[in-house]
Amino acid sequence: MIVRTPTPGATTMPSTPTAPGPSDHGYISDKDRYLARLKRIEGQARGIHRMIDEDSYCIDILTQISALTSALENVALGLLDDHLRHCVVDAARAGGPEATEKLDEASRAIARLIKS
Repeated sequence: MIVRTPTPGATTMPSTPTAPGPSDHGYISDKDRYLARLKRIEGQARGIHRMIDEDSYCIDILTQISALTSALENVALGLLDDHLRHCVVDAARAGGPEATEKLDEASRAIARLIKS
């Protein structure tokens, strides 16, 4: 495990703010949780790599790929939900062209998720 220490004189920001501000992303309050989930996903991907390297049974590898795909989809759905509840709702309240842009952006993101 690599432990990184801050550069002397560098400022660090708290990893979990108490409440998201108007310019923060919707996921900011769950950032640590998302990062932890992504670390587990990284571990799953390394495990699949190791399984292939060790000539594991095809079905066992496919099972792990399915689990990895599901984990990534769950992260994506969580981020989408946060985006809709925060960014899109804020833009809709403000109205105007930004609201239309955020709704269109969310629709395109949903379409990409459905295709994958």
